Amino acid sequence: MQSNDERDHGDVPDAKPDRRQRSSLFSKKKNGQEIQPETSFPSRNRIVPPEFLYRMDYKKIGKCVIINNKNFKESTNMGIRNGTDKDAGDLLKCFRSIGFDVSIHNDLTCEAMENKLKEVALESHSDAACFACILLSHGDEGFIYGTDGAMAIKELTSLFRGDKCPSLIGKPKLFFIQACRGSEFDEGIQTDAGSPNNDLEMDANPGCKIPVEADFLYAYSTVPGYYSWRNPGNGSWFVQSLCEVLTKYAKELEILQMLTMVNYKVARNYESQCDDPRFNGKKQIPCVVSMLTKEVYF
Repeated sequence: MQSNDERDHGDVPDAKPDRRQRSSLFSKKKNGQEIQPETSFPSRNRIVPPEFLYRMDYKKIGKCVIINNKNFKESTNMGIRNGTDKDAGDLLKCFRSIGFDVSIHNDLTCEAMENKLKEVALESHSDAACFACILLSHGDEGFIYGTDGAMAIKELTSLFRGDKCPSLIGKPKLFFIQACRGSEFDEGIQTDAGSPNNDLEMDANPGCKIPVEADFLYAYSTVPGYYSWRNPGNGSWFVQSLCEVLTKYAKELEILQMLTMVNYKVARNYESQCDDPRFNGKKQIPCVVSMLTKEVYF
């Protein structure tokens, strides 16, 4: 059943709701718009030695698999993730514009998620520069929800390790995860008014051994232990910021530079608003975990 907060297009967390705190959440961008004006980022000529750049001169940039879970079995006690279809649509457009071969898979069970990614991992990516996977679902720390329950995120990402997916050895494997990682709220902190913020070809030597966990990047919508916010009308804070930054800078900036900008946008431009003080003024900060060994320029 659709809850009042979903019908009113208020922001909702991507986690199992606390039944003691069920309330209508009315959230949007603070004051209906971005807090900070758009900043102009001057282009800089960066000199990066070739050995510290991932090769992108393959036939294809690579595949991008989007798993978009919106509806869940009643036994999970998980609500409908209204707004996720907008996220998925915007991500499809964004990653296709970069050059990825994008596919969307809706409402998958845990087994179906694993089977789909296992199928992709077993394919040959020898003519691709990288791989991207986007998970949109409910979650908890270390777990992502299929339509029938939760499974460890590691079970999915490990399918692309160097010892399991040889054709992606030495290539960037990018995971973007929109889901809660706990049930804590970020209360935020008021800054001083005078704050300055007011303004299979492996790129390695023959015989080189590298860690099986190397060349992964995980971009989480929030830090461990915290809720992640999604607006049923406008989409999630993280995904919308990610699409905005990638659309504008994907052909100019390195991926960690762009994800830092995403962190800024989510942290500064969004804040929950609600009559219930338990839900009012909440913030969110994405989290990037990188095992990349080189820089990624699309």
